Amino acid sequence: MGGERVSKGVLGHEAAPRRARVCDLPAAERPRERLGRYGVGSLSTAELLAVLLGTGHRSASAVELGAALLAQFGLAGLARASVDEICQVHGCGPAKAAQIKAAIELGRRAAATSPDAVVQLTSPADAAALLQSEMALLEQEHLRVVLLNIKNHVVAVHEVYKGSVNASIVRVGEVFREPVRRNCPSVIVAHNHPSGDPTPSVEDVNITRRLVQAGRILDIDVLDHIVIGRRGWVSLRERGHGFS
Repeated sequence: MGGERVSKGVLGHEAAPRRARVCDLPAAERPRERLGRYGVGSLSTAELLAVLLGTGHRSASAVELGAALLAQFGLAGLARASVDEICQVHGCGPAKAAQIKAAIELGRRAAATSPDAVVQLTSPADAAALLQSEMALLEQEHLRVVLLNIKNHVVAVHEVYKGSVNASIVRVGEVFREPVRRNCPSVIVAHNHPSGDPTPSVEDVNITRRLVQAGRILDIDVLDHIVIGRRGWVSLRERGHGFS
């Protein structure tokens, strides 16, 4: 009889089709080779993870494992996930999970310490973009002050509090200590909500009002108070909270 022949296993059963491995692909299609030839921008996120992981497992290639991790967590979720949580994905053991966490942390540190670009903030979205990738992942509340020069270039980002951010704890003098020392004409205040919801609380509005009033006395303009969460960010100035 004609038709396609089906391969048999050693016991006469039909053998399961072999899944494609990255090493079975033509050289020009392999993520690592494409990265070297065309740069990191030519790779999908799953392919970048595949380069990092090196290998997949018996039933999935490295690219498929990368795609499975993204489907489970998303890229931001991988940054938040623990090693144990990542290990719950089939084919990803402690070594691979550690590689992922180390790579994400290196990227975060590089972004936080890069001295080669002058950052100018022209909108609340600019301030959120500067801070959100790190602050959205924090498991405790942090309050930070972005110090700006007369052209709204970022001079520094100074952490004031870690733990609980509420009106009874936040001292105005602590918030303005570094801006006064550096003679900064304006600042942006930001803090995170570990719950993930960036909706400002009554306490957030009260803190904003106190800081705006103190800034006027010190001749330091509080341009905004940004609340950051995993599900987005909110500008209190845009909402008119505490700036009237």
